Amino acid sequence: MNRLTFVAMLAAFLTACGDKAPDPTAAVAEPEHAAPPAVIPRKDIFGNPERSIARISPDGRHVSWLAPKDGVMNVWVAPTDNPANARVVTSDSYRGIRIYYWAPNSEYIYYTQDDGGDENFHVYSSDIETGEVLDLTPVAEGARATIEQVSPAMPDHIVVGINERDPQIFDLYIVDVTSGERELLKENPGYAAWLIDNSLAPRYGLQPTPDGGANIVDFDGEVFAVISPEDFLVTQPIGFNKDNTAIFMLDSRGRDTAALTRVDLGTGEPELMAANDDADISGVLTDQRTFEPVAYNVNYLKSSWHGLTDTAKADFEAISDQLSGSLSIVSTTEDMSKWVLHEDAAEKPGAYYVYDRADGSVSQMLVTRPALNDATLATMQPVVIEARDGLELVSYLTLPAHSDSDGDGRPDAPLPMALAVHGGPWARDEYGYHPWHQWLANRGYAVLSVNYRGSSGFGKSFMRAAINEFAGKMHDDLIDGVAWAVAEGIADPDKVAIVGGSYGGYATLIGVSFTPETFACGVDLVGPSSLVTLIESFPEYWKPWLAGTWYTYVGDPANEEERADMLERSAISRIDDIAVPLLVGQGENDPRVTKLESDQLVEAMSNNELPVTYVNFPDEGHGFQRPENRLAFYAVMEGFLAQCLGGRAEDVKDAFDGSTIEILYGRGYVSNLPLSEEGSGN
Repeated sequence: MNRLTFVAMLAAFLTACGDKAPDPTAAVAEPEHAAPPAVIPRKDIFGNPERSIARISPDGRHVSWLAPKDGVMNVWVAPTDNPANARVVTSDSYRGIRIYYWAPNSEYIYYTQDDGGDENFHVYSSDIETGEVLDLTPVAEGARATIEQVSPAMPDHIVVGINERDPQIFDLYIVDVTSGERELLKENPGYAAWLIDNSLAPRYGLQPTPDGGANIVDFDGEVFAVISPEDFLVTQPIGFNKDNTAIFMLDSRGRDTAALTRVDLGTGEPELMAANDDADISGVLTDQRTFEPVAYNVNYLKSSWHGLTDTAKADFEAISDQLSGSLSIVSTTEDMSKWVLHEDAAEKPGAYYVYDRADGSVSQMLVTRPALNDATLATMQPVVIEARDGLELVSYLTLPAHSDSDGDGRPDAPLPMALAVHGGPWARDEYGYHPWHQWLANRGYAVLSVNYRGSSGFGKSFMRAAINEFAGKMHDDLIDGVAWAVAEGIADPDKVAIVGGSYGGYATLIGVSFTPETFACGVDLVGPSSLVTLIESFPEYWKPWLAGTWYTYVGDPANEEERADMLERSAISRIDDIAVPLLVGQGENDPRVTKLESDQLVEAMSNNELPVTYVNFPDEGHGFQRPENRLAFYAVMEGFLAQCLGGRAEDVKDAFDGSTIEILYGRGYVSNLPLSEEGSGN
C-alpha cells in the first residue's frame, strides 16, 4: 500500500456468423477415445470466491480475508490461533469490497469503495474490535480520494489524496483514524504524483513534461531526477529507506528492462541492486524492520522470486520445496517472522499459505474456490510466438483437458479457438489460473492470449514498439498469434473468436472491422469504438498523465492531423467492414470507457442491420464487479460463442437472478436467453 507509483497505469481497458457459421446444434469435434470433462458451473468460476485476499496483521495476532456476508464480499478477521472464530468487520451491502489493508498498528482495516463503478473512491477505516466503519474522506460528489501513504512511525494516521479543490490533481491530507479528523498536509502546486517518506512527510513531486517524460522535483522546484519519455512507463519509485536518505526505484534508465536501484538523495546517483535482461523486475519484498529490499520478482514466461540476502535465498528455497506454482507475497508481520503467500497454478484454484520462517514450514490458510478442487482444469502452456517482424511475443495457450491425448501440447484435431486479449494496453497476461482460460477450455475451445507489443513487463523497447501502432503492428501481433495457432494445428481457421475487455475490447472491434476474414465473431467488454471520443472523455485526474501515455502512443485529438489518424484507427470508421456477429458489454457508470463508446458503435451497426447484441449494466463501471452481473453477462457470452463456434454451454437457468442486466439491442441474435420483457431491446 505504501508503494509510490508514478505511472498511473491506465487501465489500469447471432442469427448467423456469415459464411463461417457452423451448425449451432453441432457439437465440437471430439476424438472417439476422448470424453470431455463435466461442465463446470459458471458460478464456480465467476461467482464470489468462498474466501480471498488473505492477510496477516503486522503484530501477527490476527489473520483476515474477504468473504461473502449476505452474498456481498466483506472483510473478516480472526485470531491467528483460532481462524474458525472469524467475524465480519465491514458492512458493504451491495458492490462488495475488492481490496483492503492492515493499518500499521494492527487495530484498523483500510479499504476504498466507489459508487456503482464510478471510481470516485472514498477511503474507509474499520475498527477490528468494534466493527465501527468510518469514512475518512467525506468529500463532495464527484471528488475522488486515494490512499497515499501509511507508516509505522505514525500508526494512527494515514495520508490521503483528494482532488476536491482541483479535479486534475490531489491535495494531501493527514487523517487521524481514531477520530476521523483531517487536516491539510500539502496543497498540490501541480504535481501528478507525490513521494512521501516514512515519517509521512511529503518530499518530492512528479512533474510531467510536454515531451512525455517527467521530472522528480523538490518543493523549491529543484530537479532531483529526470525520467525520459523512453523510461516514463517503466521507471518508478517504490519507497524510502528507513532513515529517508535514499529512494528505491524500479529503474530502466540506462538499460532496457527495469532494474532495482537505490538512489542516494544527496547525490542523486543510482546504485544497481538487481536486474534481469529478459523482463522487468516487477515486485520487491521489503523487510518491514529495516525497510531494505530483501527479494525481487521477475516474470518472463513464469514468475520467479530471487533473494538479495542469504536469509531470503534460504526462505525461497524452503518455500519452493513445498509450493510449485507462481507465488505472490501478500503480506508479512512487522517482524517478518510470518509471510502470507498466494500460490497461483493454472490447473488448480488459488490458495493462500502461511510461511513460518522459524521452522521453514508452509501451511495452507485457505482455498479461494474449493468448488473447483474436484473439477478437471486445463493446463496452461507458456509459448513464445515470433511476430512477422521478428519480435518475440510471450503468450499462453490453454487446451481443453480432453483434446490432447498424447500430451504433446497440441490437440488431436484443430479446435474452435478464442483469442483472449488483455486490457491496458500497459498490462500483460501471465502464467497461472485464469478464469476465462479455464471456462472457455471447459466449453471446448482452445484459448490463446498474446502479449502484443506495448504489453508491460518486457522492457521499454518492447513497450515503445507500440507507439502509433494501435490498429497497426499491435493488431498484427494478434493476427500472427492466430496464424501460429492455425499452422500448429491448434485452431480451426473458420472458428476463431476474438474476445477482450478495455483495450482487449478495442482489439476485438479492430479485429472484426479491420480483419473480419480472420474471425467468426467477437466479444467486446467496455472497449472504445473511437480513439478520439475515448481520450476526450477521460476523467480529469487522468489528464496530467496523457502526454506520457495516450498522446505519445496514440495521438492528441486536439491536433487535426493526429485526430484524423486516430479516427482511421478506430472501428467507428469501419462499420461497413464488420461482417461477423458482435457481442458488446458495457457498464453505464464507466469513467474510463464511457457508455458513449458502445452507444455510438451499436447505433451505427443497427442502422446497417448488422448482427450486434448490446448488454448494459446500470450499476457497473469499467468491468462487472457484482457477481450477479458477472454471471448474467457470461451466460449471454457463453450462448453467443456456442452459437458462433459450436462449443458447449451451460443452461441459462437462473443466471439473470439478482442482476441489473439490460439487453438494449439484438436479443434475437443470441438463443436460449430468459424470456423477460424488461430491458429486452430488439
